[in-house]
Amino acid sequence: MIIDSHVYCFEPATSPAGHASGEDHMRWLQLAHAGHHQPAIRIRDRSPGPSTPLNPSGRWDPDAAPDVDFRVNSARGRVVWNHEGEEYTKHFYPPDMGELDYTHFSLTCEMDYAGVDMALLHVDPILGRDSGFQAACVERFPDRLRSMAPVDEWRIPPETDAVIGELQRAIGELGLHAVKFCPPHAYLGNQEPWDDGPFRPFWEAATALGVPVFFTLGSGPAGMAGEDPPGGPRQEYLQELRILTRWMERYPDTVCSLTHGFPWRLFLEGGRIVLPEEVWQPFDSPSCHLEVCFPVRLGDLFDFPYREVWPTLEEMVARVGSDRLLWGTDMPFQNRFCTYRQSRRWIEHYCDFLTAGDREAIMGGTAGRILGIESEVSV
Repeated sequence: MIIDSHVYCFEPATSPAGHASGEDHMRWLQLAHAGHHQPAIRIRDRSPGPSTPLNPSGRWDPDAAPDVDFRVNSARGRVVWNHEGEEYTKHFYPPDMGELDYTHFSLTCEMDYAGVDMALLHVDPILGRDSGFQAACVERFPDRLRSMAPVDEWRIPPETDAVIGELQRAIGELGLHAVKFCPPHAYLGNQEPWDDGPFRPFWEAATALGVPVFFTLGSGPAGMAGEDPPGGPRQEYLQELRILTRWMERYPDTVCSLTHGFPWRLFLEGGRIVLPEEVWQPFDSPSCHLEVCFPVRLGDLFDFPYREVWPTLEEMVARVGSDRLLWGTDMPFQNRFCTYRQSRRWIEHYCDFLTAGDREAIMGGTAGRILGIESEVSV
Protein backbone atom coordinates (compact mmCIF):
# COMPACT_ATOMS: atom_id res chain seq x y z
CA MET A 1 0.00 0.00 0.00
CA ILE A 2 1.31 3.43 -1.00
CA ILE A 3 0.48 6.14 1.55
CA ASP A 4 1.23 9.82 1.04
CA SER A 5 1.69 11.32 4.51
CA HIS A 6 1.34 14.96 3.43
CA VAL A 7 -1.50 16.22 1.23
CA TYR A 8 -4.16 18.93 1.42
CA CYS A 9 -7.76 19.59 0.56
CA PHE A 10 -9.00 23.14 1.01
CA GLU A 11 -11.90 25.43 0.29
CA PRO A 12 -11.68 28.53 -1.96
CA ALA A 13 -9.22 31.17 -0.80
CA THR A 14 -11.96 33.80 -0.57
CA SER A 15 -14.15 31.63 1.68
CA PRO A 16 -13.90 31.80 5.49
CA ALA A 17 -12.57 28.21 5.68
CA GLY A 18 -12.85 28.30 9.46
CA HIS A 19 -11.78 31.95 9.81
CA ALA A 20 -14.21 34.67 10.88
CA SER A 21 -14.58 35.82 7.28
CA GLY A 22 -13.16 35.41 3.81
CA GLU A 23 -11.26 38.67 4.32
CA ASP A 24 -9.57 37.27 7.43
CA HIS A 25 -8.60 34.15 5.50
CA MET A 26 -7.12 36.25 2.69
CA ARG A 27 -4.95 38.21 5.15
CA TRP A 28 -3.33 34.97 6.30
CA LEU A 29 -2.79 34.01 2.69
CA GLN A 30 -1.24 37.37 1.89
CA LEU A 31 1.39 36.96 4.61
CA ALA A 32 2.12 33.43 3.40
CA HIS A 33 2.80 34.78 -0.10
CA ALA A 34 4.99 37.54 1.33
CA GLY A 35 7.34 35.12 3.05
CA HIS A 36 7.41 32.26 0.55
CA HIS A 37 10.54 31.61 -1.53
CA GLN A 38 8.66 31.41 -4.83
CA PRO A 39 9.48 34.54 -6.90
CA ALA A 40 7.03 37.36 -7.38
CA ILE A 41 6.57 38.43 -11.00
CA ARG A 42 5.13 41.49 -12.70
CA ILE A 43 2.24 40.24 -14.80
CA ARG A 44 2.77 42.65 -17.68
CA ASP A 45 6.15 41.23 -18.71
CA ARG A 46 6.87 38.41 -16.19
CA SER A 47 9.89 40.29 -14.86
CA PRO A 48 10.95 39.64 -11.24
CA GLY A 49 9.22 41.72 -8.62
CA PRO A 50 9.45 42.31 -4.86
CA SER A 51 7.47 40.29 -2.33
CA THR A 52 7.93 42.98 0.31
CA PRO A 53 4.86 45.09 -0.63
CA LEU A 54 2.72 42.26 0.73
CA ASN A 55 4.27 42.66 4.19
CA PRO A 56 7.04 45.28 4.39
CA SER A 57 7.50 44.94 8.16
CA GLY A 58 8.31 41.22 7.93
CA ARG A 59 6.23 40.72 11.08
CA TRP A 60 3.65 37.93 10.97
CA ASP A 61 0.46 39.73 11.96
CA PRO A 62 -2.63 39.10 9.82
CA ASP A 63 -4.36 42.13 11.33
CA ALA A 64 -1.56 44.40 10.09
CA ALA A 65 -1.31 43.12 6.51
CA PRO A 66 -1.01 46.19 4.24
CA ASP A 67 -3.72 47.04 1.72
CA VAL A 68 -2.35 46.08 -1.69
CA ASP A 69 -5.69 44.89 -3.09
CA PHE A 70 -4.61 41.29 -2.63
CA ARG A 71 -7.19 39.27 -4.52
CA VAL A 72 -7.97 36.10 -6.48
CA ASN A 73 -8.13 36.11 -10.26
CA SER A 74 -10.45 33.14 -10.78
CA ALA A 75 -10.07 33.12 -14.55
CA ARG A 76 -6.30 32.62 -14.16
CA GLY A 77 -6.40 30.61 -10.96
CA ARG A 78 -3.88 32.77 -9.10
CA VAL A 79 -3.59 35.64 -6.65
CA VAL A 80 -2.89 39.20 -7.79
CA TRP A 81 -1.83 42.35 -5.96
CA ASN A 82 -0.93 45.93 -6.86
CA HIS A 83 2.42 47.65 -6.45
CA GLU A 84 3.41 51.03 -7.89
CA GLY A 85 0.66 50.93 -10.48
CA GLU A 86 1.44 47.40 -11.69
CA GLU A 87 -0.12 44.00 -11.08
CA TYR A 88 1.99 41.23 -9.56
CA THR A 89 1.50 37.56 -8.79
CA LYS A 90 3.36 34.63 -7.26
CA HIS A 91 2.85 30.93 -7.86
CA PHE A 92 2.60 29.86 -4.24
CA TYR A 93 -0.24 27.70 -5.55
CA PRO A 94 0.43 25.71 -8.72
CA PRO A 95 -0.80 27.55 -11.83
CA ASP A 96 -4.44 27.54 -12.90
CA MET A 97 -6.30 26.49 -9.76
CA GLY A 98 -9.52 28.41 -10.38
CA GLU A 99 -10.88 29.63 -7.05
CA LEU A 100 -7.71 28.38 -5.36
CA ASP A 101 -9.47 25.39 -3.87
CA TYR A 102 -8.56 21.71 -3.96
CA THR A 103 -11.33 19.21 -3.44
CA HIS A 104 -11.29 15.62 -2.25
CA PHE A 105 -12.35 14.70 -5.80
CA SER A 106 -9.32 16.46 -7.27
CA LEU A 107 -6.98 14.84 -4.78
CA THR A 108 -8.29 11.29 -5.16
CA CYS A 109 -8.26 11.63 -8.95
CA GLU A 110 -4.55 12.51 -8.77
CA MET A 111 -4.04 9.61 -6.36
CA ASP A 112 -5.72 7.21 -8.78
CA TYR A 113 -3.51 8.31 -11.66
CA ALA A 114 -0.31 8.12 -9.61
CA GLY A 115 -1.22 4.82 -7.93
CA VAL A 116 -1.42 6.22 -4.40
CA ASP A 117 -3.72 4.19 -2.17
CA MET A 118 -4.19 6.45 0.86
CA ALA A 119 -3.21 9.92 2.02
CA LEU A 120 -3.09 11.96 5.20
CA LEU A 121 -4.67 15.40 4.97
CA HIS A 122 -2.67 18.16 6.63
CA VAL A 123 -4.05 21.44 7.91
CA ASP A 124 -2.76 25.00 8.06
CA PRO A 125 -4.59 28.27 8.86
CA ILE A 126 -3.26 29.67 5.59
CA LEU A 127 -5.52 27.16 3.82
CA GLY A 128 -8.24 26.62 6.40
CA ARG A 129 -9.07 25.95 10.05
CA ASP A 130 -12.29 23.93 9.78
CA SER A 131 -12.29 20.47 11.39
CA GLY A 132 -15.75 19.85 9.96
CA PHE A 133 -14.44 20.30 6.43
CA GLN A 134 -11.61 17.85 7.11
CA ALA A 135 -14.04 15.31 8.52
CA ALA A 136 -16.33 15.68 5.49
CA CYS A 137 -13.43 14.89 3.15
CA VAL A 138 -12.64 11.72 5.10
CA GLU A 139 -16.31 10.74 5.27
CA ARG A 140 -16.59 10.98 1.48
CA PHE A 141 -13.52 8.76 0.92
CA PRO A 142 -13.05 6.75 4.14
CA ASP A 143 -10.89 4.11 2.42
CA ARG A 144 -8.57 6.69 0.88
CA LEU A 145 -8.16 9.57 3.33
CA ARG A 146 -7.16 10.27 6.93
CA SER A 147 -6.87 13.75 8.39
CA MET A 148 -5.10 15.82 11.00
CA ALA A 149 -7.01 18.15 13.29
CA PRO A 150 -6.20 21.87 13.20
CA VAL A 151 -5.00 23.72 16.30
CA ASP A 152 -5.04 27.50 16.78
CA GLU A 153 -1.64 27.60 18.46
CA TRP A 154 -1.72 31.36 19.09
CA ARG A 155 -4.98 31.02 21.05
CA ILE A 156 -3.66 28.45 23.52
CA PRO A 157 -2.30 30.84 26.20
CA PRO A 158 -5.38 33.13 26.32
CA GLU A 159 -8.06 30.51 25.46
CA THR A 160 -6.64 27.23 26.69
CA ASP A 161 -9.91 25.48 27.54
CA ALA A 162 -11.57 26.50 24.28
CA VAL A 163 -8.70 25.20 22.12
CA ILE A 164 -8.59 21.95 24.10
CA GLY A 165 -12.31 21.52 23.62
CA GLU A 166 -12.02 22.08 19.87
CA LEU A 167 -9.28 19.48 19.58
CA GLN A 168 -11.12 16.93 21.70
CA ARG A 169 -14.21 17.35 19.50
CA ALA A 170 -12.15 17.01 16.30
CA ILE A 171 -10.55 13.75 17.45
CA GLY A 172 -13.25 12.29 19.69
CA GLU A 173 -16.45 13.29 17.85
CA LEU A 174 -15.42 14.00 14.26
CA GLY A 175 -13.01 11.08 14.17
CA LEU A 176 -9.88 12.86 12.90
CA HIS A 177 -6.65 10.96 13.21
CA ALA A 178 -3.72 13.18 14.28
CA VAL A 179 -2.77 16.59 15.66
CA LYS A 180 -1.00 19.24 13.57
CA PHE A 181 1.01 21.75 15.61
CA CYS A 182 2.96 24.65 14.06
CA PRO A 183 5.23 26.19 16.73
CA PRO A 184 5.78 29.42 14.71
CA HIS A 185 2.09 30.24 15.21
CA ALA A 186 2.49 29.67 18.94
CA TYR A 187 4.84 32.67 18.99
CA LEU A 188 2.15 35.08 17.78
CA GLY A 189 1.85 37.39 20.78
CA ASN A 190 3.84 34.97 22.94
CA GLN A 191 7.57 34.60 23.57
CA GLU A 192 7.55 31.51 25.79
CA PRO A 193 8.60 28.09 24.47
CA TRP A 194 5.68 26.06 23.21
CA ASP A 195 6.37 22.89 25.18
CA ASP A 196 5.63 24.12 28.71
CA GLY A 197 4.34 27.06 30.74
CA PRO A 198 0.95 28.19 29.40
CA PHE A 199 1.04 25.34 26.86
CA ARG A 200 1.35 22.54 29.45
CA PRO A 201 -2.42 22.06 30.03
CA PHE A 202 -2.97 21.83 26.28
CA TRP A 203 -0.30 19.19 25.85
CA GLU A 204 -1.58 17.15 28.78
CA ALA A 205 -4.96 17.02 27.06
CA ALA A 206 -3.62 16.54 23.51
CA THR A 207 -1.30 13.66 24.34
CA ALA A 208 -4.11 11.93 26.25
CA LEU A 209 -6.00 11.56 22.96
CA GLY A 210 -3.63 8.79 21.85
CA VAL A 211 -2.99 10.07 18.32
CA PRO A 212 0.29 11.12 16.65
CA VAL A 213 1.41 14.74 16.65
CA PHE A 214 2.92 16.27 13.52
CA PHE A 215 5.16 19.31 14.03
CA THR A 216 6.10 21.94 11.46
CA LEU A 217 9.00 23.69 13.16
CA GLY A 218 10.19 27.20 12.34
CA SER A 219 12.99 29.46 13.46
CA GLY A 220 11.65 30.76 16.75
CA PRO A 221 9.93 33.93 17.95
CA ALA A 222 12.34 36.42 16.39
CA GLY A 223 11.43 35.43 12.85
CA MET A 224 7.71 35.81 13.56
CA ALA A 225 8.42 39.31 14.86
CA GLY A 226 10.23 40.28 11.65
CA GLU A 227 13.59 40.40 13.41
CA ASP A 228 16.91 38.76 12.62
CA PRO A 229 17.17 35.80 15.03
CA PRO A 230 20.20 35.86 17.35
CA GLY A 231 22.73 33.52 15.80
CA GLY A 232 20.73 33.36 12.57
CA PRO A 233 17.81 31.17 11.50
CA ARG A 234 19.85 27.98 11.56
CA GLN A 235 20.63 28.36 15.24
CA GLU A 236 17.03 29.28 15.96
CA TYR A 237 15.86 26.14 14.18
CA LEU A 238 18.28 24.01 16.19
CA GLN A 239 16.85 25.59 19.33
CA GLU A 240 13.38 24.51 18.18
CA LEU A 241 14.71 20.96 17.83
CA ARG A 242 15.96 21.16 21.43
CA ILE A 243 12.48 22.21 22.55
CA LEU A 244 11.06 19.24 20.64
CA THR A 245 13.51 16.92 22.40
CA ARG A 246 12.38 18.31 25.76
CA TRP A 247 8.75 17.79 24.73
CA MET A 248 9.42 14.15 23.82
CA GLU A 249 11.09 13.56 27.17
CA ARG A 250 7.89 14.71 28.86
CA TYR A 251 5.57 12.71 26.56
CA PRO A 252 7.62 9.64 25.57
CA ASP A 253 4.58 7.56 24.64
CA THR A 254 3.28 10.01 22.01
CA VAL A 255 4.39 9.35 18.44
CA CYS A 256 5.50 12.48 16.60
CA SER A 257 6.88 13.43 13.19
CA LEU A 258 8.56 16.42 11.56
CA THR A 259 6.69 17.55 8.46
CA HIS A 260 8.69 18.33 5.30
CA GLY A 261 11.79 16.80 6.88
CA PHE A 262 14.22 19.57 7.80
CA PRO A 263 14.17 23.14 6.39
CA TRP A 264 16.51 22.07 3.61
CA ARG A 265 17.21 25.54 2.24
CA LEU A 266 18.84 26.54 5.53
CA PHE A 267 21.44 23.81 5.09
CA LEU A 268 22.46 24.27 1.46
CA GLU A 269 26.18 24.67 0.89
CA GLY A 270 27.68 24.68 -2.58
CA GLY A 271 24.67 23.04 -4.20
CA ARG A 272 24.33 20.24 -1.67
CA ILE A 273 22.69 19.68 1.71
CA VAL A 274 25.06 19.68 4.67
CA LEU A 275 23.32 18.77 7.93
CA PRO A 276 24.89 19.55 11.32
CA GLU A 277 25.12 16.79 13.88
CA GLU A 278 22.53 18.49 16.11
CA VAL A 279 19.63 17.75 13.75
CA TRP A 280 19.83 14.05 14.54
CA GLN A 281 19.57 14.37 18.32
CA PRO A 282 15.73 14.25 18.51
CA PHE A 283 15.83 10.83 16.85
CA ASP A 284 17.47 9.34 19.92
CA SER A 285 13.83 9.00 20.90
CA PRO A 286 12.15 6.07 19.09
CA SER A 287 8.90 8.07 18.95
CA CYS A 288 10.33 10.68 16.55
CA HIS A 289 9.72 10.28 12.79
CA LEU A 290 10.79 12.28 9.75
CA GLU A 291 9.05 13.07 6.47
CA VAL A 292 10.79 12.44 3.15
CA CYS A 293 9.70 15.48 1.15
CA PHE A 294 12.15 17.15 -1.22
CA PRO A 295 10.59 18.21 -4.57
CA VAL A 296 8.20 20.80 -3.13
CA ARG A 297 10.98 22.44 -1.12
CA LEU A 298 13.88 22.24 -3.58
CA GLY A 299 12.28 21.67 -6.98
CA ASP A 300 13.17 25.17 -8.11
CA LEU A 301 16.85 24.40 -7.47
CA PHE A 302 17.21 20.72 -8.37
CA ASP A 303 15.60 18.85 -11.26
CA PHE A 304 14.07 15.37 -11.37
CA PRO A 305 15.31 12.81 -10.36
CA TYR A 306 16.88 15.03 -7.66
CA ARG A 307 20.32 13.44 -7.61
CA GLU A 308 21.56 16.22 -5.32
CA VAL A 309 19.37 14.95 -2.46
CA TRP A 310 20.13 11.25 -2.80
CA PRO A 311 23.05 11.44 -0.32
CA THR A 312 20.76 13.16 2.18
CA LEU A 313 18.09 10.47 1.89
CA GLU A 314 20.79 7.84 2.32
CA GLU A 315 21.97 9.65 5.45
CA MET A 316 18.37 9.81 6.75
CA VAL A 317 18.03 6.05 6.36
CA ALA A 318 21.34 5.50 8.16
CA ARG A 319 20.71 7.97 10.99
CA VAL A 320 16.95 7.62 11.55
CA GLY A 321 16.02 4.29 9.95
CA SER A 322 13.59 3.69 7.11
CA ASP A 323 11.04 2.41 9.63
CA ARG A 324 10.76 6.00 10.91
CA LEU A 325 10.72 7.75 7.52
CA LEU A 326 7.48 8.49 5.71
CA TRP A 327 6.97 9.75 2.18
CA GLY A 328 5.07 13.00 1.77
CA THR A 329 4.51 15.32 -1.17
CA ASP A 330 2.61 18.45 -0.03
CA MET A 331 0.09 17.85 -2.81
CA PRO A 332 -1.09 19.86 -4.68
CA PHE A 333 1.78 22.29 -4.04
CA GLN A 334 4.50 19.92 -5.25
CA ASN A 335 2.87 20.21 -8.69
CA ARG A 336 4.78 23.45 -9.10
CA PHE A 337 7.83 21.35 -9.92
CA CYS A 338 6.96 17.77 -10.81
CA THR A 339 4.09 15.38 -11.41
CA TYR A 340 2.63 13.21 -8.69
CA ARG A 341 4.04 10.14 -10.45
CA GLN A 342 7.52 11.68 -10.50
CA SER A 343 7.31 12.37 -6.77
CA ARG A 344 7.12 8.58 -6.38
CA ARG A 345 9.50 7.57 -9.15
CA TRP A 346 12.57 9.44 -7.93
CA ILE A 347 12.53 7.30 -4.77
CA GLU A 348 11.27 4.01 -6.16
CA HIS A 349 13.24 3.85 -9.42
CA TYR A 350 16.42 5.90 -8.92
CA CYS A 351 17.62 5.54 -5.31
CA ASP A 352 19.42 2.22 -5.74
CA PHE A 353 20.91 2.42 -2.25
CA LEU A 354 17.44 1.69 -0.81
CA THR A 355 16.55 -1.92 -0.14
CA ALA A 356 13.09 -3.28 -0.95
CA GLY A 357 12.35 -3.07 2.77
CA ASP A 358 13.45 0.56 2.89
CA ARG A 359 11.14 1.47 0.01
CA GLU A 360 8.22 -0.38 1.54
CA ALA A 361 8.64 1.46 4.83
CA ILE A 362 9.15 4.91 3.33
CA MET A 363 6.39 4.66 0.74
CA GLY A 364 3.67 3.52 3.11
CA GLY A 365 4.71 1.14 5.84
CA THR A 366 5.78 3.77 8.36
CA ALA A 367 2.74 5.99 7.80
CA GLY A 368 0.43 2.98 7.98
CA ARG A 369 1.92 1.91 11.29
CA ILE A 370 1.72 5.26 13.06
CA LEU A 371 -1.80 5.90 11.73
CA GLY A 372 -3.00 2.41 12.62
CA ILE A 373 -3.68 1.39 9.02
CA GLU A 374 -3.34 -2.37 8.90
CA SER A 375 -2.53 -3.67 5.44
CA GLU A 376 0.15 -5.50 3.55
CA VAL A 377 2.58 -2.99 2.08
CA SER A 378 3.80 -3.47 -1.47
CA VAL A 379 5.75 -1.23 -3.83
